[in-house]
Amino acid sequence: MRTPPLSPTSYSFSSPITLLPFSHSLTVPPPPTFSLSFPVVVSRTPGTNCVKSSTLRLQATSSSSPSPMIEKETPETQKPPTFLRETDGSTSSSTNSVRARFEKMIREAQDSVCSAIETVDGGGKFKEDIWSRPGGGGGISRVLQDGAVWEKAGVNVSVVYGVMPPEAYRAAKPTENGDLKPGPVPFFAAGISSVLHPKNPFAPTLHFNYRYFETDAPKDAQGAPRQWWFGGGTDLTPAYIFEEDVKHFHMVQKRACDKFNSDFYPQFKKWCDDYFYIKHRGERRGLGGIFFDDLNAYDQEMLLSFATECANSVIPAYIPIIERRKDMPFTDRHKAWQQLRRGRYVEFNLVYDRGTTFGLKTGGRIESILVSLPLTARWEYDHQPEEGTEEWKLLDACINPKEWI
Repeated sequence: MRTPPLSPTSYSFSSPITLLPFSHSLTVPPPPTFSLSFPVVVSRTPGTNCVKSSTLRLQATSSSSPSPMIEKETPETQKPPTFLRETDGSTSSSTNSVRARFEKMIREAQDSVCSAIETVDGGGKFKEDIWSRPGGGGGISRVLQDGAVWEKAGVNVSVVYGVMPPEAYRAAKPTENGDLKPGPVPFFAAGISSVLHPKNPFAPTLHFNYRYFETDAPKDAQGAPRQWWFGGGTDLTPAYIFEEDVKHFHMVQKRACDKFNSDFYPQFKKWCDDYFYIKHRGERRGLGGIFFDDLNAYDQEMLLSFATECANSVIPAYIPIIERRKDMPFTDRHKAWQQLRRGRYVEFNLVYDRGTTFGLKTGGRIESILVSLPLTARWEYDHQPEEGTEEWKLLDACINPKEWI
């Protein structure tokens, strides 16, 4: 017997852009004209081991529907020191300094997380693809597949320049624009995104992403003032509950939040529970963590430090759990339940995740968009775990979010 689901708290997201670690560029020639770049997320977050991005061009007219044509990004053989435009790297202004330091942070986080994953796996190695865009920006996509510990692990970073159409800008900041009709709004976006799917059903899946977004519109441009915000989060998706693991994970998130504001953890924990909600199932994807978006109500330097602290907390929050669970013996029943929960992961990503649905609807590169998905998953007709079992306890916690600490 399933515990009745709680009604999710109403919430809204002001930004339609989810930073994914691959870049798509939309261009519509006049009339009207716009170019929109999105870094595509790892579940992706994720199948092949080769992940490159693409440019999507849409020809729009008043009498016909858009017709997509895919144009590949430029593959690179060596990682550049920076993906920033030369003007960003050479100036000392406060805004561009944040861009440079955020890029440095996400690239260092990618290196440290991938190194930790390879060390624990003991055999698997990440396949790396490097790409760039002629107008500036680029990214590094890394995927480890069929390792000893991880079935699939993806860790991607991207730096993207683009132009947001007026409609997208008004959707991003509806309360600030009113009836104003801004022109196309240039923007900058950078982010890291990762999904890690272990083989052992007692070892949890982890997802994290952190991103920085900024418009380049002049301050005096009508309806399009300069804006910036941070977003991201880290969340845990186990198939079985080990309370010591979940408490450890949430405690690490809380410590990272508490260094900056004691209100952050409860606020972002609830936001996470609400966001990763599978409406048609009446349950959450996993056991939560923290999630935030459009965050700019605090000092920019403080938020940069906060995002850095959160990204640096991924390894201490997750690796000790993997070390405890990766070699535990399991049965076919345990594996079948893990596959069913993986099915829920797939459902959320394909139905509700904003980055995934955007990429699919606009004809983006499928391998990049779906790199977040697990290699294997399972769906059984009308599966109901027996009340009181370990499987039932997990489902109950996904239906009724708990306070773990």
